[in-house]
Amino acid sequence: MTPPETDPATCGPFTVTPIGWVRSPYQRRFGTPQQATATGPVEDAVLALDPARIPEIALADLVGIERVWIVSWLHRGGTWAPQVMPPRGPRVRRSLFSTRSPDRPNPIGLSCVELLRVEGCNLHVRGIDLLDGTPILDLKPYLPYADAFPDAKAGWIDSVPRDAPQVVRYEPNDVKT
Repeated sequence: MTPPETDPATCGPFTVTPIGWVRSPYQRRFGTPQQATATGPVEDAVLALDPARIPEIALADLVGIERVWIVSWLHRGGTWAPQVMPPRGPRVRRSLFSTRSPDRPNPIGLSCVELLRVEGCNLHVRGIDLLDGTPILDLKPYLPYADAFPDAKAGWIDSVPRDAPQVVRYEPNDVKT
């Protein structure tokens, strides 16, 4: 299959500029929760948006919104592989796109966090699964009517008990601080 004809002026490569950075207690990949809200105790963090890029008025209507999606650049990810070992469930390699491994061809992260409060250009959140310093590319409100599909099937993941322990292992790509 050949790719469709595209206009190089509109189809990349892409340039993105962070709108802010995550300030979280997590300094290394090792020990950072994966899918934080599904795996146990959650830590608070701050999404520190750059006031030079994002004026406070862009955040004004977040009052009353309980959750937000964070689109991030997983800047400390490793090299990607077509199969990975998930942290929960049987020790079986799975295809990359059937997992939420942070090591991806384009290391774009998607996290849903609880919005606690907004102070200026700082969003205080709970349930972060991102490292301190992670660049934030965008924020979007979580919309229960559009974002929740409680009856959706998750393939092999459905066979892993929700309370299955997470395997913690050393990641060779961890940056030690």
